[in-house]
Amino acid sequence: MRRKPLRFTKSLLLYGALILLAIFMMGPFLWILSVSLMPGKNVFSSPPAIFPTFIDFDNYVQVWNYMDFPRYLMNTVIIALMGVVMNIFFSCLTAYPLAVFRFKGRDLIFALLVMTMIIPAAAGMVVNYLTVKALGLMGGFLAVVLPSAVTVFNIFLMRQAFMGMPHELRDSGKVDGASEFRIWLQLSLPIVKPAIAVIGLLEFQGMWNSFLWPMIVLNDTKQYPIASALSFLNGQFAYNFGWIAAGTVISVIPIIIVFLCTQKYYMEGVSGAVKG
Repeated sequence: MRRKPLRFTKSLLLYGALILLAIFMMGPFLWILSVSLMPGKNVFSSPPAIFPTFIDFDNYVQVWNYMDFPRYLMNTVIIALMGVVMNIFFSCLTAYPLAVFRFKGRDLIFALLVMTMIIPAAAGMVVNYLTVKALGLMGGFLAVVLPSAVTVFNIFLMRQAFMGMPHELRDSGKVDGASEFRIWLQLSLPIVKPAIAVIGLLEFQGMWNSFLWPMIVLNDTKQYPIASALSFLNGQFAYNFGWIAAGTVISVIPIIIVFLCTQKYYMEGVSGAVKG
């Protein structure tokens, strides 16, 4: 009889701690959301205002009228979709033989791939720039996507997913006379859909938040993705932080929608990768 109150108290403390942790993790976004809903003068008041005294959407209206959001959002969608498709295709194609085939040096190749993860991305920026320029891709969306067309982390994630696939599946495809590419496309990929969803979500988020690299390889500012385009607000309207906050909130809404739509597959894929 005494265990029930004790268990209730433990659950109450646990959920209370989790709620506080969630609020702490969401703190920066909640503050940006609050700033976007308050007049600009309240942001720099003393003491600093945390919550708006009244809800005002004027910052959203003004920043939407100032910037060509539909153009920049469309640019970002194109870049994000190109990045997602290329990452899923190349990572699945690379990880499949590393997980299924048995050949000499397979583990060494995978180890060398994993070792490249310690190289900072900034170190390859000059090489990527020279490569893109040599290929004549400067000024196009392909120049933004190509350096991130496939990552070692995605290959690692897909290899773990393919290793959890039953061997009998590939054997049955061979018995039916299917080619290796058909086995990969029609039998293997449907099984690893959760891992593919994880890659899709992570790459969509990464491409959506691309900031510096697009500004380097794109010559026309009208081709900028939304994260790079928001730098216009920071340069000319630094005093009006409400506009910057409103533009930032508008830019993250699509990411939140995509996450809510794919969170089920995301959790399955992450748990499967950890178990693998």
